Amino acid sequence: MKSKKFIYGLCTLSGTIIGVGLFALPYITSQVGIFVILGYFLALGSLAIFVNLLFAEVALKTPDFLRMPGFVKYHLGKKMSRISFMTFILGMFGVLLTYLIIGGEFLNSLMAPIFGGNITFYTLLYFAVGALVIFSGSKTVARIEFLGLVLFFAVLLVIFYRGLPSFSFSNLLSCPSKRDFFLPYGPILFSLWGTALIPEIEEMLGKEKRLLKKIIPIAIFVPIVAYLSFIFLITGITGQSTSEEAITGLKDFLGNGIINFALLFGLLTTFTSFIILGLTVRKVFHYDLKISKRLAWAITCFVPLFLFMAGLKDFIPVIAFVGGVFIGIDGIFIIMMYQKIKKKIPLFTYPLIFFFVLGIIYQIIYFLR
Repeated sequence: MKSKKFIYGLCTLSGTIIGVGLFALPYITSQVGIFVILGYFLALGSLAIFVNLLFAEVALKTPDFLRMPGFVKYHLGKKMSRISFMTFILGMFGVLLTYLIIGGEFLNSLMAPIFGGNITFYTLLYFAVGALVIFSGSKTVARIEFLGLVLFFAVLLVIFYRGLPSFSFSNLLSCPSKRDFFLPYGPILFSLWGTALIPEIEEMLGKEKRLLKKIIPIAIFVPIVAYLSFIFLITGITGQSTSEEAITGLKDFLGNGIINFALLFGLLTTFTSFIILGLTVRKVFHYDLKISKRLAWAITCFVPLFLFMAGLKDFIPVIAFVGGVFIGIDGIFIIMMYQKIKKKIPLFTYPLIFFFVLGIIYQIIYFLR
């Protein structure tokens, strides 16, 4: 039973972390170079594991059925919880928005050549099915995430086999003469952050909550391996022709058959994460703010849709802003809560807070310029 809970918890956390950020990374690599990306993964991967472990320790000393704003209220008081609620919810709306953007693109690329229609129609279809599942809840998400991980590596093998003749290490090393070395910060932090799911995993483990700290390092290491494999494969094939969402740029190299298979994988990956994160946000409204389940569902689902319809449709700027700003604020709250549960404040917490503050300032400036 322990091993079953461990595997389900690991697959749910890893499978959710491996989400929409995956598809931005090859393009970003083509813009800054592979060695810059490796440096970022080493630094931010270590940071993500460390901060997620801090949050796990906080979670184990917090009552169940709370999410980030509830955690902050319990440990830091009402005033801080109001700020936490605003930033957490805005950040999660931003995350759900990215899934709508990229999920709609994948569904459009798959279905429009057969049935016609435009990207707005297929985004609305993606939204409608996802909102319906979030409304009904899902008890089989862990199994879906396990299958999603298996399918991910199967897709990598197929792309590798078909794309090997076009693969070149020179494509990995090529990049524009003018490089934005800070571009990867927000998207990579976005792609590795799993704190929103940690309370969910804790509840899933039941009486085996001590497994949480064992799950987290592996659950983040698996996405790092998956991301780097995806980056090396896609960028090695397409080089400077890498598209912003990675997959459609492969068409000239692999043909429609393999592309459709890859698009189906992308659709599954984004859709399962959209559901899990949607359920998490709904629970924040329901458990932390005591809003009815139906109203919590409506707010969770329709605000991201409104943002999309209002014109926020640029994939990489959205995930960069969410990663750099809202996840940065999230990290600061986690460190403050960790300080609260310790009798003696660890010295390492101050440099971490300073690091996140610098990241927030940079990302706001980058987004506005």
